[in-house]
Amino acid sequence: MNSSATLEYEAAAVRVEVTEDELMVQLVDGRKVSVPLAWYPRLLHGTPDERNTCELMGRGAGIHWPLLDEDISVAGILKGHPSGESPQSLKRWLDSRK
Repeated sequence: MNSSATLEYEAAAVRVEVTEDELMVQLVDGRKVSVPLAWYPRLLHGTPDERNTCELMGRGAGIHWPLLDEDISVAGILKGHPSGESPQSLKRWLDSRK
């Protein structure tokens, strides 16, 4: 019988950086993950100040951008899940920014 145990760490962010085309997240276990900003249209359409105003939620399990009304889970990023916002909802949000 094999007695070696597999260690699993909860996915949690410790640092977030948003560039013109990427969302980069540093995890508590040392990994750095980046995904295309196009996955998250609210971030894509946000200003640099709006993108850089974020806070970690639930010990880093999620990221909240209060100025963009955007919440993204770290688990969703790791699973490769882009935004699930409907085109109609995004259009309403974009129209409200004009």
